[in-house]
Amino acid sequence: MQKSASSRTLTGVALVIGSCLSLPFGAAVAAQLFPVLGPWGVTSLRVAIAALLLLVIVRPRPRRWTRQQWAAALLFGLSLAAMNGFFYAAIDRIPLGPAVAIEFLGPLVLAAVLTRRLPDAVWVGVAVIGMGLLFVDGVVGAEPLDPLGVVFILIAAGFWAMYIRTSAKVGAVIPGSGGLAMGLVVAAVLLLPVGIPTATVVAADPQLLLLAGITAVLSSVIPYSFELAALRRLPQRVFGVLLSLEPAFATLAGWLILGQDASPLRLLAIALVVAASIGTTLGIRRARRRADDAEPAADSTTEPGAVPGSDRRNGPETGVFTAPIPLPD
Repeated sequence: MQKSASSRTLTGVALVIGSCLSLPFGAAVAAQLFPVLGPWGVTSLRVAIAALLLLVIVRPRPRRWTRQQWAAALLFGLSLAAMNGFFYAAIDRIPLGPAVAIEFLGPLVLAAVLTRRLPDAVWVGVAVIGMGLLFVDGVVGAEPLDPLGVVFILIAAGFWAMYIRTSAKVGAVIPGSGGLAMGLVVAAVLLLPVGIPTATVVAADPQLLLLAGITAVLSSVIPYSFELAALRRLPQRVFGVLLSLEPAFATLAGWLILGQDASPLRLLAIALVVAASIGTTLGIRRARRRADDAEPAADSTTEPGAVPGSDRRNGPETGVFTAPIPLPD
């Protein structure tokens, strides 16, 4: 049991890192399309392409779904559309690294709400200090952050937290990747008003379509598939803090592809966020070992296979806690 739980944890961590690598490089490619298509146009095109790809690959059968499954997919699609749209609107105005770091406030707040262990709260505090340094750098640094861009990324942060919750729900009630495919379809439909003008521009330039396809694969298909699989193996609060690796990869992508430099203070802020991620990762592995060791001695009133204080009825990979989940990308 202990070895199996540890293996699931390592797989979940690897999946999140893969997502963190893919997303910012996809965003850096997308930023090159903004002057022609605009951030919302790129969002619409990217989501539509990703939806078509997954429909062909996954071939979901939504006609057999229950009302609960449809509700989960619809909320998931809403979070995808808004999170991606506002994120692209933000990185059209502020550098990629700080944008991803500020957006992390969404899952950070979610992690703080869901945490039940003191070490988790401490690491969340470390990440908050990093956010504070990033704010200071954005105000007094050589390149102040655009206020409207900061507003956009804060809105995206809220929808990122919603994405984590809704994607966990989709993973729990819809088998396979069918929920992800239909969630992207819902997002594509919601973005259709800004997507129709974009489609006419892209149709006249195949190179734009190629860049949009690369963006869709790097920013939607790969990361969302990885994150959906990771959420089946990691608790939501840990998943949220693990994604703090993204600012580091985003800074690297912004530097390599877009030529965006980072000040020492900004790099320190990002390092603190990454430190919080590493600390939480190590903490969950220790907690799972203790939980597995304690299972044989569980109280007789506890359901077989369950750890007191958590819900393991759906298997140890779900990480669903007894805190109410009212239900990402």
